[in-house]
Amino acid sequence: MNEIEGKKRQTVFSWAANTWKTQLLFSTAIALLVMIVLQTLALGFDFDSVGAWFQLWLQNWVNILRNNSGIGIIALGMTFVIISGGIDLAVGSTLVVVGAFVMMLIDSGPKGILLNMGITGVPAYIIAILLGMALGALLGSITGLLITRGKLPPFIATLGTMKIFRSATQHFMQGYTPAVPKSFLSIASLEIGGQLLMPIIYWGILAILLYVISTRTTFGRQVIAVGSNERATKLSGVNVNRVKLRIYSLMGLLVSVSAILQVSRIGSMDYANAGSGYEMDAISAVIVGGTSMAGGKGTIIGTVLGTLIIAVMNNLLNLIGVPPFLREAFKGVIVIGAVLLQKKDDNS
Repeated sequence: MNEIEGKKRQTVFSWAANTWKTQLLFSTAIALLVMIVLQTLALGFDFDSVGAWFQLWLQNWVNILRNNSGIGIIALGMTFVIISGGIDLAVGSTLVVVGAFVMMLIDSGPKGILLNMGITGVPAYIIAILLGMALGALLGSITGLLITRGKLPPFIATLGTMKIFRSATQHFMQGYTPAVPKSFLSIASLEIGGQLLMPIIYWGILAILLYVISTRTTFGRQVIAVGSNERATKLSGVNVNRVKLRIYSLMGLLVSVSAILQVSRIGSMDYANAGSGYEMDAISAVIVGGTSMAGGKGTIIGTVLGTLIIAVMNNLLNLIGVPPFLREAFKGVIVIGAVLLQKKDDNS
């Protein structure tokens, strides 16, 4: 009997070890589970009732998801970029450009562009959102053209646009603070069941849509092919430059969605600091989620899990009282540790 139990135990351990090494989502999910357990322990259990504890636990999760929905949306686009073998350091600066542009359009003050054209309310918001998304896609396309036509490495191209976009926005927005109409805030602040869930819903819808695109479309397969072997993909007849251009346009489009949500949540934007560090958080979420920096491997589901790991990690550091100046160091250690523990099978 003991021998049989021993064999069963050995089989389970062998399966777990093999799955840990070969299945990206399994190791990422385990890492997230560990973070959730640690966070739950940090919250404590000193409550009058189970109901009170659960209410706090649930509210904590709603706050985590809502506060990280913007990064989560950007990370979805970064997944395509990194799978293709690229990188995008300009997402934070692109967010500032789009945010400033949208606020100028809907400004309820004397300088409001749409107001001066006699367009207000919902029609103005629809126009502003569509134009903001178009601008985001355009800025992403500019980056894509620098990479495909200009033959610049993605790191250099996006480093340059990162500096240009933010600097130009700060210059042109000097002394100008657009007044965002209160009704515009309902886009992200509309309550559902007493909770501010709209940013989470937008993130979830986009995650599902991009999961379908990445797994069920020709474009999704081409992105993986480009990241796996660009030369072979080109020889097979795929227009690699067009695929890359679409990837960076998609990245810009998703950043614009995040920018619009941020404007509608806060009602303003700090052009010097808004979006600062978003590129690193998005890249970290994608890598922790199992996407290979070498390209050719990764999933949207893994990125969502990776984003949650980073989000829970940030919340945990806050709960246990890690000093603000040390939190980035702890985050760096945990990100590196999470990637090492995943033991991805990247021998190529």
